Amino acid sequence: MPFAEAKGAKLYYEEAGSGYPIVFVHEFGGDHRCWEQQMRYFSRHYRCVAFNARGYPPSDVPDEAALYGQEFAADDIAAVIRHIGQPRAHVVGLSQGAFAALHFGMRHPDLASALVLAGCGSGAPKADRERFQRESRAKADQLEKEGIDKLALDMALAPTRVQLQNKDPRGFAEFVQHLAEHSSLGSAMTLRNYQAARPSLYDLGPEIAAVAIPTLILVGDEDEPCLEASLYLKRTISASGLSVFPKTGHPMNLEEPDLFNQAVADFLAAVEIGKWLPRDPRSRAGSMFAAAGA
Repeated sequence: MPFAEAKGAKLYYEEAGSGYPIVFVHEFGGDHRCWEQQMRYFSRHYRCVAFNARGYPPSDVPDEAALYGQEFAADDIAAVIRHIGQPRAHVVGLSQGAFAALHFGMRHPDLASALVLAGCGSGAPKADRERFQRESRAKADQLEKEGIDKLALDMALAPTRVQLQNKDPRGFAEFVQHLAEHSSLGSAMTLRNYQAARPSLYDLGPEIAAVAIPTLILVGDEDEPCLEASLYLKRTISASGLSVFPKTGHPMNLEEPDLFNQAVADFLAAVEIGKWLPRDPRSRAGSMFAAAGA
C-alpha cells in the first residue's frame, strides 16, 4: 500500500492516470473513495491522486491531539505533492478538504497551480461560530462513547446531506457504509482539534485576499452553511470564480458528478491556457449604469 510521509503521520493514497497532477482532498464524512467518480473522469488526462487525511485509516490515526489541526491538514497536502515527486499540482477540496486546500494555498503557494474550493464555509459565519464549535465537540464526545458505526446514518441525514439520499439512494447507502468504517478515534480527534479549532474564514481576510492562485469556488444552493461564505471567498480572492449548483447540498461531487466534473474541467482548461484572470477592478464599481471611474 502506498503511503506519503507527513509530520507525525503516514498518509495512504491512491492514484490513476498520467500527466499533470490533481490532488483530491476529502471532506470530514468522506475519504479517498468519495472521489472515485472524479478519479475515473480526470485520470483520462491527468495524474490523479486521492489520499486519506490523518485520522482516516489506512492513514495513521495519531492519538495525540497536538498532531491534528488546520496547519497539519494544509501541510499534509504539500507532503503528498512532494512525495509523488511533483513541483506543483492542481488541488481539489470538498468541505473540510476545501478549508485544507485554501490554507494550503496560503501556506504553500509555490506548490499550487489551481484551487477548487467546494462546499467551503461550515462554521465560518460569526453568528454560527460558537454553535459549530460546541456541536463539533459534543459529536466528538459521542463518537468516542458510542462508535461511528452506530452514528453514521444519523450523521449522513444532516440537513445538507439529505439531497444525496433523495437523488441517489444507492450512492447514499454507499456513503453511509464508508462513513461507518471510519475510525471513531480519528473522527473525534478531527472534530475536536481541527474542525472546532480552525479559524473562521472571516478572521483571515487579509491572508485570503493575498491568494493569487486561480481559484474556483463551488457550492450547492441547499448547502445553507456555505452559501454566504462562498460569496465572501469570491469577493475576497481576486482570481476566483463562483458556481452555484441548483437543488444541491453539501457532498456536491457525489450528488452531481457530471456537473461537478464539467465545471472543474472547464476551470482547469482555462487556467492551463492562461485565460483564468484576476477580476477586472472595473467590475467592483457598484453602479449598474455608470462606467467605472465615471
